[in-house]
Amino acid sequence: MDASLLVIVLFALVTGLAVGLLIGSRALRRNQTTAVDHLGLSTAATATAVAPVRESLDRFTERLQQLESSRIEWHTQLREQVDAVRLTNESLRKETSSLATALRRPQVRGRWGEMHLKRTAELAGMIDRCDFDLQVSVRDGEDALLRPDMIVRLAGGKQVVVDSKVPLDAYLDAAQADDEEETTAHLRRHVRQLRTHIDQLAAKSYWKQFDQAPEFVVLFVPGESFLSQALETEPTLLEYASQKRVVLATPTTLIALLRTVAYAWTQEHLAENAREIQSIAREMYERIGTVATHVDGLGRALSGAVSGYNDVVGSIESRFLVTARKFAELHVGDKPIESPRIVDKTPRLLVAPEFLDDLTT
Repeated sequence: MDASLLVIVLFALVTGLAVGLLIGSRALRRNQTTAVDHLGLSTAATATAVAPVRESLDRFTERLQQLESSRIEWHTQLREQVDAVRLTNESLRKETSSLATALRRPQVRGRWGEMHLKRTAELAGMIDRCDFDLQVSVRDGEDALLRPDMIVRLAGGKQVVVDSKVPLDAYLDAAQADDEEETTAHLRRHVRQLRTHIDQLAAKSYWKQFDQAPEFVVLFVPGESFLSQALETEPTLLEYASQKRVVLATPTTLIALLRTVAYAWTQEHLAENAREIQSIAREMYERIGTVATHVDGLGRALSGAVSGYNDVVGSIESRFLVTARKFAELHVGDKPIESPRIVDKTPRLLVAPEFLDDLTT
């Protein structure tokens, strides 16, 4: 190929390439413009569609912030309450330890039992019917001094003796024990102590020393757990006490017992009031009869006085005034003498059957 032909071919190629590039560039610009227009429309549509989602996300974020603030506040309050509970438990532990130490002394334990006994009677509304005087005492057949903690006076003059001297040493040891085996051993000892105290109460035979006392004595256990733990260890303890004529009573059962007694007293008071009303009514009826007799006598006296008055008036008119009027004819007086008026009304007599019966008797 000669040089001129080669130049022509190259020129044609370059020209075609330039034209192609120019055409492609224009097409590309048109496509870009169209794409930009479509992109703008698509972006606006997307923004419109996403707006509710964005609002929901904003509300959700705001709610999360509120929940976080509430969580922080609640967590702070919870921490304060936990600290308060911890301090309370610590204080309660110290007080429980002090109480356990104090209850090991018989005098303190006795006063504590008496305090709970009195409080139980107050809750049952029986404080006026219970005797807490520690000087109330009797002597048995062997001249031994017996001094119960409380005497409940029943309607009809009967009395129930209550004792609150419960041994608690073994129970306190069980409460402070760390080992389960040791706890069980102390609870068994607690049952033995209760059995021993039941035997001692049964031997005193309070029902023989107090007049009109039922043949049993109430052993007051000042705590529900004191008896429940013993019954879990020895289920036959209640039956054993019953055979010994000893009734085991916790605050709950004693309140029920005393409220039953209080109800009996209420019925007794109602019966007494009814008898008193009947007596007053009978006396009132008798007095009404007496008054009726006096009223009838007064009426008869008034009737007699009226009759006598009328007789006197008749005598004056028929005898005295006839002569007296002759003075008027002689011009002795300026005014004529008026005739006395007759009383034509008589007292009303009692005619009711009740009054007539009283008057005839």
